[in-house]
Amino acid sequence: MSQIATFVYIVGILGLFVLDRKGTARISKACWLPIVWLLINGSRPVSLWLQIEPRNLADQSLEGNPLDRNIYLGLIIAGAIVLWGRQTTVVRLLRANPSILLFLVFCALSVSWSDYPDVAFKRWIKFLGDLVMVLIVISDPQRLSAIKRVLSTVAFILIPTSVLLIKYYPEMARYYSRWEGTMFVSGVAVDKNMLGMTCLVFGLGAWWQLLGAWREKGRERRRRLIAHGAILTMVLWLFWMANSATSGSCFVMAGGLMAITSVVRAARKPAVLHFLVAAVLCASVSVLFLDIGGGALHALGRNSTLTGRTEIWKGLLDFSGNPLFGTGFESFWVGERLRKIWATGGLLYGINESHNGYLEVFLNEGWIGLTLLAAIIVGGYREIVRAVRRDPQTHCLNLAYFVAVLVYNLTEAAFKAVSPMWFVFVWAVIDGSAESTRGNKEYLVRHRPSSETSLYDVRTADLLPS
Repeated sequence: MSQIATFVYIVGILGLFVLDRKGTARISKACWLPIVWLLINGSRPVSLWLQIEPRNLADQSLEGNPLDRNIYLGLIIAGAIVLWGRQTTVVRLLRANPSILLFLVFCALSVSWSDYPDVAFKRWIKFLGDLVMVLIVISDPQRLSAIKRVLSTVAFILIPTSVLLIKYYPEMARYYSRWEGTMFVSGVAVDKNMLGMTCLVFGLGAWWQLLGAWREKGRERRRRLIAHGAILTMVLWLFWMANSATSGSCFVMAGGLMAITSVVRAARKPAVLHFLVAAVLCASVSVLFLDIGGGALHALGRNSTLTGRTEIWKGLLDFSGNPLFGTGFESFWVGERLRKIWATGGLLYGINESHNGYLEVFLNEGWIGLTLLAAIIVGGYREIVRAVRRDPQTHCLNLAYFVAVLVYNLTEAAFKAVSPMWFVFVWAVIDGSAESTRGNKEYLVRHRPSSETSLYDVRTADLLPS
């Protein structure tokens, strides 16, 4: 039965590609690099798929796996070669995002005071790899088509495969809690929270493409509606199966914000847009931390301790290092400190993340890291809002990703290397600034008297992503 199901799902996945085949223009072959990057980071490391090593091993955080390391390094080197051929556009994008560069540089410096600098450096290289892959997509000559193709390709593979594994290969996609013995589903991911993250990222992408297909005309419209509607249906089923409250609630809020800004013209006015974003963030903080609307937490199957997260946060602060500089880039959960955390027992036993992205940054990079992250958030939000006003149908996705990441990190840690949430966060910020810069350049060229418009002006505008 499982073999027949596998064949049917493979045919179905190929059918999704056929239905969406004319939804985007031809893109560069370099886009396969971020596609492979997201396929790995949205599911499991290759070593886990090949069952080269067990899932949970304390020393694994130090040693890593040579196969995974070589695969990541190969992708990063190939990506760097691609970006070298797009130097002008890449430099312009980086200049428009100094806060991201400052955060990246500080993270590199923090490697020097890590207890395990070699481990921290390897993780920083992966962190750099996320930026490389984002730049490949944003700098593509067919930027919008590249974004659509990357999101749809990864979604068409990971989402149906998760359904297949849960239904027909339970030994690969289901596991039991060590505390209550409750069964959870993981799909292609390593656990239910990771599955929820994958569904959130690519579910929002499917919702965005569904909204875009609804506005289209012609024969391709129906095919694209079927393809992305099918993905969205599977995403909703996976949310229900995984019972991932954080990802599910983020999807509802961010998806609703996307639909409103895409359809309602009045929602694109700065005052209204700021109000909508503030309402989402304030509602999330109030429900999670201020005990306002406690019924909402219970409706999501959570309690006032956020399933023990508040106790975990208090316990982890006892192990924090220098409050200003932190313990070093992604160095908190390694070595002797990790063993001491596990030795305390209780809810701290066996964990490898703080379940709060902002706390995670504080533990690793201290207050300086948090300040630099805040600079990315403030600057990125400003540019994304400007981009939404210029092109709401395209950049409503960036706004949705941006808000979803901010809310998601309240109860999960995703500001870190090879996390799909960090990937789309950087994606949203850089793409928003690219739209803003391109819009300003096009405005100058359009509104300058024709006698003063030079070939240099036109070429400069063309150097920016289109």
